[in-house]
Amino acid sequence: MAQVSNHPSPSGGEGGGPQSPWTLRQCCDYAVEHNIAIRQQANQRDQQALQLQTAKSSRLPDLSASVGENFSFGRGLTADNTYSNTNTSSTNFSVGTSVPLFTGFQIPNQIKLNQLNLEAATAELEKAKNDICVQVAQAYVQILYDMEIADVAQRQIAIDSAQVARLQALLDAGRASEAELSQQRATLAQSRLTATQAVGNLRLAYLALTQLLEFESPEGFSIVRPEILEMPDNSKSLGIPDEIYADALASKPEIQAATLRVSAADRSIDIARAGYMPTLSFSAGLGTNYYTTSGFKADGFGTQLKNNFSQYLGFNLNIPIFNRFQTRNSIRSAKIDRENQLLALDNTKKTLYKEIQQAWYNAIAANEKLRSSAQARQASADAFRLVQAKYEAGKATITEFNEAKNNYLKTESDLTQARYEYLYQQALLQFYRGEPLQLVATGL
Repeated sequence: MAQVSNHPSPSGGEGGGPQSPWTLRQCCDYAVEHNIAIRQQANQRDQQALQLQTAKSSRLPDLSASVGENFSFGRGLTADNTYSNTNTSSTNFSVGTSVPLFTGFQIPNQIKLNQLNLEAATAELEKAKNDICVQVAQAYVQILYDMEIADVAQRQIAIDSAQVARLQALLDAGRASEAELSQQRATLAQSRLTATQAVGNLRLAYLALTQLLEFESPEGFSIVRPEILEMPDNSKSLGIPDEIYADALASKPEIQAATLRVSAADRSIDIARAGYMPTLSFSAGLGTNYYTTSGFKADGFGTQLKNNFSQYLGFNLNIPIFNRFQTRNSIRSAKIDRENQLLALDNTKKTLYKEIQQAWYNAIAANEKLRSSAQARQASADAFRLVQAKYEAGKATITEFNEAKNNYLKTESDLTQARYEYLYQQALLQFYRGEPLQLVATGL
């Protein structure tokens, strides 16, 4: 599949020349780095990190400054207890700070809550990466399968073409009929149609994989076509679903994320309970002002700022007595949320176990299909060779020959499908155990 690439090469460089075929690991790594859904999940994780930083900063004192200018005019009461029209103006400057001393443990619980949320978001990011790797592996194996089917179709064309040439020679020698040649030509045309469909399916499989990789098109992209090193013919190495599930509980990020969400819900309850506790804060500030009144002589601006300069220190204790049941309802809402998180955790575990069960039974079925397909292929290959020999000796009809050939090629396709299905299901089970996703019989 020698093509010119317009995609990044597996090594990370940009294309422009012939591109090396990609392995499954390279496809997974690239998809994890460039897939839009993964990048969106990473942004959510970064948002949680910012919220954690904000929560930690809430322990720090704040600092603010203000400048005000006020004007007053109209009738007003004077110092000698009479009314007159006066105009006044005032300018004030102030700087203040406040520090939370005790918030009913709301701040440390908020920090812990955001820490747990960050850890959960990180685990969910890993889950998203795992999901995209599984999708890439499915698409990768589909390409390998379609490659094999396309090869089978080409072999079928080669056999039918040879038979057309043979019958043409026999017809020229007067040893075959025109009907036999026409029948074989029709069979060849059908084989070419099957090959065309196989090539179309292969192109669609490439399209599906490159879309997961966020490529603009599949042009110039190819994958490594491995040589299968060995094909296990039994299920002893697969383990049992309960053992795989136990390993998955300790390693799969979706379980970790759901568990962390339950812990975060516990912290939310503690934060809501802080509404029953008093809060204590410390404040301090500096201020001064400049004041003028019409009809009265005022000191200079600098003099007033100096004379009116003041400082203050203060403690503020706030004791909640009744807030219209807001705290009570907040606690109840947080407890309901915790129940939902527990249900979500239980559902995640059940979903994981169902997936493992499905993969395990699929692997068992694929293993059995692999063995039976291998036996069927061997039997059909032997039968085809016998019928071919009889046909060439004139002891079998062209219909018998084509039937034996079609049966043989069908078992070839069935064996190929069983081989890759078993490889994928076996890799999926190992993936649930916490191992990297790879086709173990190929090294990819």
